[in-house]
Amino acid sequence: MPFTIVLAPEAVEDLRRLTANARATVRTSLETHLRHEPRKASRSRIKRLRGLLRPQYRLRVGEVRVFYDVSGSTVEVLAIVAKSEAESWLEQFANPG
Repeated sequence: MPFTIVLAPEAVEDLRRLTANARATVRTSLETHLRHEPRKASRSRIKRLRGLLRPQYRLRVGEVRVFYDVSGSTVEVLAIVAKSEAESWLEQFANPG
């Protein structure tokens, strides 16, 4: 059963800020990795974030990091940030568990 992918308003803004090329790559990765198996952790792409209530997961797309939660059959994309900004984004917005 395919998951519904919902982008938070902040994630929509983040996506708009990316270059057209990066935006296309992120969109393709969202479809490829999050539509069917968003919880399938892998060594390189999807990582379950430990010690956090939100976000639950991180998807790596080249130099971009996509932070998201999964609840039921919905994937909520919280943020799409550059690798260099990922740590400061987590410090600012993550909810520790």
